[in-house]
Amino acid sequence: MENQDPIVKETLERIHSQVTNNPVVLYMKGTPQMPSCGFSSRAAQALAETEEKFAFVNILADATIFEHLPKYQDWPTFPQLYIDGELQGGCDITLELAESGELKKMMAEANAKHEAKQNA
Repeated sequence: MENQDPIVKETLERIHSQVTNNPVVLYMKGTPQMPSCGFSSRAAQALAETEEKFAFVNILADATIFEHLPKYQDWPTFPQLYIDGELQGGCDITLELAESGELKKMMAEANAKHEAKQNA
């Protein structure tokens, strides 16, 4: 990260904070209620169907995150799903996890772990 532009550095630190402080976070185009692309819509729908809590970041409302998120984990496309601080992938992977039942399980475990930390 040496010689890094201060805006890039600050943005990557902000992304890291979002990913580590939220048990489940979806970086998407739009919001779960008003998605701005089909892939984001399907990913958000899959998360909502688990009935587990999740955070989201509307990358269209934050140009620096939109520009620099692909550098965070070297993943070029949106949406991006992080569970328990780890990149799971985009829309296809999210849908595969949902179909197998793993998505709900992973989200429930991450939410429970986060809650236990908050109450410790």
